Amino acid sequence: MMNTRCDRTAAWGVLQAHYDTDGLGFDMRRAFASDTGRFAALSQSAPHVFADLSKNLLDQRTEQLLLAVAREAGLEAHRDAMFAGRHINATEDRAVLHTLLRRPASAAPSGDLAGAFGDVHRTLDAMLAYAEKVRSDSTITDVVNIGIGGSDLGPQMAVLALDQFAAPGKRFHFVSNVDGHELAGILRGLAPEHTLFLIASKTFTTAETMANAQSAKRWFEQSGGVDIARHFAALTTNVAAAKAFGIDTTFGFWDWVGGRYSMWSAIGLPIALAIGADGFRGLLAGAHAMDEHFRSAPLEQNLPVRLGLLDVWYRNFHRFTTRSIAPYHSALKRLPAYLQQLEMESNGKQVDMAGQLLTFGTSPVLWGEPGTNGQHAYFQMLHQGTDVTPLEFIAVRDAAHDLAGHHPKLLANALAQAQALMVGQQDAGGHKNFPGNRPSTFFVLDQLTPESLGAFLALYEHRVFTSGALWGINSFDQWGVELGKVLARDIEPRLASGDVAGLDASTAGLLQRLRPLA
Repeated sequence: MMNTRCDRTAAWGVLQAHYDTDGLGFDMRRAFASDTGRFAALSQSAPHVFADLSKNLLDQRTEQLLLAVAREAGLEAHRDAMFAGRHINATEDRAVLHTLLRRPASAAPSGDLAGAFGDVHRTLDAMLAYAEKVRSDSTITDVVNIGIGGSDLGPQMAVLALDQFAAPGKRFHFVSNVDGHELAGILRGLAPEHTLFLIASKTFTTAETMANAQSAKRWFEQSGGVDIARHFAALTTNVAAAKAFGIDTTFGFWDWVGGRYSMWSAIGLPIALAIGADGFRGLLAGAHAMDEHFRSAPLEQNLPVRLGLLDVWYRNFHRFTTRSIAPYHSALKRLPAYLQQLEMESNGKQVDMAGQLLTFGTSPVLWGEPGTNGQHAYFQMLHQGTDVTPLEFIAVRDAAHDLAGHHPKLLANALAQAQALMVGQQDAGGHKNFPGNRPSTFFVLDQLTPESLGAFLALYEHRVFTSGALWGINSFDQWGVELGKVLARDIEPRLASGDVAGLDASTAGLLQRLRPLA
């Protein structure tokens, strides 16, 4: 389904004129001084998430014009096509149905999606039953998830984030890097009879994952492990390959689940093992609540839409090239890495759905660290650097610990940094001058729970969908990851043979430099 590219709408020209006259020199401090209702107008609650957008370089008129672009571009129709199961991933001729994974059994769809929905819940029920069985097995103390990309980032992020809900007596490890130092370091602390390995690969052929899986299997056997079928499970659709590996327990998923959207599927088994079946269903429920908000809320009060439009405003008019993520909660330490893949792999594209070269920027570079650590590392640049980088604060109102004094200090720092970015400070000498008027968005979760985490992640997914839809790109393929993989298959045997025929001079020289000494 083709929607109209944002720059080809009549509303785009009106928005450009507005930027030229009012947006370019916009000052938040003057805006707050002249509009006592600014906070109320530019903040809102959505399921499990509150967002304050008022410290951004926009006003209600800007939002109105952005919404006009969205409507003319066909955002609502494109959104509805996704939920209906239309093949909006046109380059791979696939539907985009990760939202179906979160839909409760009580809300079964009719028509074309009914069969897929039944498969989803049969797999979910079987996976959660297995998770409960392992959770009750005291002999399994360590779970090692072997995957990469979406088969690693989502589960790892969520297991860390929801540690307060984790089963006692079990440790969780994640291996993604083909660098053997990572796997070897984890294996040193394990005993085969107490370890469960999860091999997460849709095709069971992913090069990095299978190299790690084979090494884990060799370690298991050489360390005296017995019964591979009990100590290995596979998250894959290639049951035959898993069986040949020695694995009997497999949980599959579908081609309409992209890797970066797969933590809601069987790829989420590590999460279910950590927080249990009820916790995993809570995660799905939170995401589903945000799905329904995105699907049905008017665009003016649709939080994913408002965020996606802000991203377009910043990327294409203010020309901001990066966005920083600052979670003020240590359990969310892997959230920036997860959001990097979600947004940059989805929207890091240079052509539209018709294959035509774009004349404007798409995905910004996402980066970040837990907030208080970032304050002592890169916030200097955010406050006084020559580039403006929008910053996103994520704060949790209620602490999950009882250490006196810590949480007020944490929240005070988050609030103060957002305030300082906006108000700045004047200094005639220059060195202590803070220009201010630097934008930030502030998210608040009441508690960090499976439900609130699920809602926040779904919010981000639909935000990425919104900006991608306006840019007219396919947010659901990732051809950019393939070329390097193809070339690596040619280069790997050359490291052994020393053959550099046909290589460019740099690659040839580096290959010779990296070959082990005889």
